[in-house]
Amino acid sequence: MKKSVVLIVILVLLVGATAGVIAYFATRTSLKARPTSLQRFDSADDFVKAFKKGQARNFSAKDGVMKSATPSAAGAGETGAPEHSNTNVQVEGVDEADVVKNDGNYIYAISGNAVFIVAAYPAQTARVVSKIDFDEGASLNEMFVKGDTLVVIGAAGYSPEPRAEAAPRPRGSATFIEVYDISNREKPAHVRAIEYEGTYSTARMIKDNVHVVLATNPYYLYEQKDIQPADIIPGFRDVRTGTRTDGFAPACGFREVEVVDPERFTSFLSVVSFSLDGGDASLNKKVIAGNSDTAYASLDNLYVASGEFPFYGGWGAPEMGEEAKTTVHKFVFDGPRAKYVTSAQVPGTILNQFSMDESNGHFRIATTRGHVSREGSESTNNVYILDPKMKMAGRLEGLARGEKIYSVRFMGDRAYMVTFKKVDPLFVLDLADPANPRVLGELKIPGYSDYLHPYDETHVIGVGKNTVEAAPGEGGNFAWYQGMKIAIFDVTDVANPTEMHKVEIGDRGTDSVALNDHKAFLFDREKNLLVLPVLLAELTPEQKASPDRQANNYGTYTFQGAYVYDVSLAGGFHLKGRVTHADAPAGEDYGYGYYDAPDAVRRALYIGDNLYTVSEARIKVNTLGSLSDVANVELK
Repeated sequence: MKKSVVLIVILVLLVGATAGVIAYFATRTSLKARPTSLQRFDSADDFVKAFKKGQARNFSAKDGVMKSATPSAAGAGETGAPEHSNTNVQVEGVDEADVVKNDGNYIYAISGNAVFIVAAYPAQTARVVSKIDFDEGASLNEMFVKGDTLVVIGAAGYSPEPRAEAAPRPRGSATFIEVYDISNREKPAHVRAIEYEGTYSTARMIKDNVHVVLATNPYYLYEQKDIQPADIIPGFRDVRTGTRTDGFAPACGFREVEVVDPERFTSFLSVVSFSLDGGDASLNKKVIAGNSDTAYASLDNLYVASGEFPFYGGWGAPEMGEEAKTTVHKFVFDGPRAKYVTSAQVPGTILNQFSMDESNGHFRIATTRGHVSREGSESTNNVYILDPKMKMAGRLEGLARGEKIYSVRFMGDRAYMVTFKKVDPLFVLDLADPANPRVLGELKIPGYSDYLHPYDETHVIGVGKNTVEAAPGEGGNFAWYQGMKIAIFDVTDVANPTEMHKVEIGDRGTDSVALNDHKAFLFDREKNLLVLPVLLAELTPEQKASPDRQANNYGTYTFQGAYVYDVSLAGGFHLKGRVTHADAPAGEDYGYGYYDAPDAVRRALYIGDNLYTVSEARIKVNTLGSLSDVANVELK
């Protein structure tokens, strides 16, 4: 390995085979982002030795057990299609894969191990026109639809025709990407199959180009002595319908694999890219030594982040002062390919993809440093701004000590951050000057927001939970979460943000897929429309009136479905009605299992003047005005 000066030590995470277990390793604390250029291996022997050494660090020699510290749009769309909603995405023009898609005429829904294509418009004649079945061993993740092309991404473990005889199978976990020609929706035609060794992280589509992020850990090679580079590098195959293949081939040569720290070489981060334009049949694969927890994509760049967590005590114990950090790899999009640019590391860990953003070439990232507990902590919340070369340009540190980030939303030169432990501070941040980010104002109210969504330039919708402060005798400095809470924050006066409107839903135990998955959030400002899937938990009148009632008492599940609101700045939130797919009136039959229940509403969309709610069992159609029933389509 050629030696070069590196300014960071990136600790590559170890991803487990089927459960995606991650081993995190400590590095020394840094108060600045440190970009680097990756190194390459000179020889196959260097490559194999580095991998073996990295694996040895990540497994206990005594028992071979992995050591880990796991931390707890709307538009007219296609020509000829009626006005319809699209997947709620973070960045306009950057589509995100999802379990439900719609193009204004058809709805595409993953249900079990099948994809259903439903003729959705006109609503009165909605029906299933075709079904794409996958083998029982397949697990479908998400999909894209672009014009007359459908892309389905899932976990492999199946051999559909015409590839049933294409042995050998992949080692460990593998991801498949199936491409279909759906110009005839009643007879989808399979045109391409891509299989890649590794677990699926996320995917983005920009124009006709699809970019899939994967993480590969060759755990099965631990303690094997006679291995070659081809055994370690992720394998893949790309098969066009009507062709044959001899099996998996290495995604690249060992000299193409770049690594920051050969001492920590254990796993791979891959970005697999291809075009849906029939004129470009190439499959582009960028492989580096690294891992993927979360990704953010702008129209120009892809940022893949992974957390690195220290161990305390025993094997792998860190030195004093070490803390968790986040490593970010930057790639630039170049049509149907992603090119590696550089990497950087910042203190703390991120919440989700909304903790990252890009504006005018600068990358912004919000992190929490330290651990939060009821007994107290020294945690802080911070925003770091990196220039196009991923060098530190500015920082804002020390916000909301003792709390952690629950939601972030970057909007141009502003950012909105919610932290929580007992009350909900909403911070309004000015990021116009990358070298001098600052707090403009903050609002402290009970509760917290798990998701922030722009209403307009000076108003933000927050969706989360209400809270009640714990009594002094309950041991700790914390608050009990209650039912759901939806709010509109007015940030016109940035120094004094206010909670303009709010509505509370249910009691403790009430939940929503939208709190953890922004794609379940449907909002259209022009239509004054807000729709959320809700699992409603309610205390009885007797429980509420009881002198023995405690803040940690859970309600009984009484409903699961979609809450449909008329929302405006003038009137706030007005509940127009509810839509359920459940045959029984109450959801207590399955409780928190509603996330997996076939009749649990998980997405909502609109086409024309109708609202479509989607569960794995069916698609239900109601009018947007009165929510009267229009149609019911069984997905079977």
